[in-house]
Amino acid sequence: MKMRHAFLSTPIGPLLLVTNGRALTRIAFDPPRPTELTDIGEPEESDPLLQRACMQLEEYFDGRRTDFDLPLEPSGTPFQLRVWQALREIPCGETRSYGAIAARIGRPSASRAVGMANGRNPLPVVVPCHRVIGANGSLTGFGGGLPRKEALLSLERPRPEETPSRREETPLPLFGTK
Repeated sequence: MKMRHAFLSTPIGPLLLVTNGRALTRIAFDPPRPTELTDIGEPEESDPLLQRACMQLEEYFDGRRTDFDLPLEPSGTPFQLRVWQALREIPCGETRSYGAIAARIGRPSASRAVGMANGRNPLPVVVPCHRVIGANGSLTGFGGGLPRKEALLSLERPRPEETPSRREETPLPLFGTK
């Protein structure tokens, strides 16, 4: 499949979105300079998958979307893929600790490894690594920087008119199954 990419302006800065034609494979903050774009294919604003991803991200940043319905194919180890799948299960507006994610995937003593996998997430925002916090509730490292993490968490805080009962929970497909 041919790699393609698009840029999207967002309230937290520009995002680079990359697809392999079947699924979204990468989202990057602070996109690289054009001379560094050799592994992401051609710019293709009219690609249907990139258009759909851009639309869903715009809805998210406008507060009209809490979950993403996109085919995803992140590249990672089996452990990383399990961590990233667990991240997708954290409801919008909520956070989990690294230890809670480790326990969720059946590796309760692997919180540091979870942190490393979280830091290597190739699909931030869509795979919400920003929802993972320290055991004491503190904001910890984030590939996009702590100000972006704080902005994303602030964006996701429930508004007074929202109640948990109004939020719908739908099961998320496993990577590569959409």
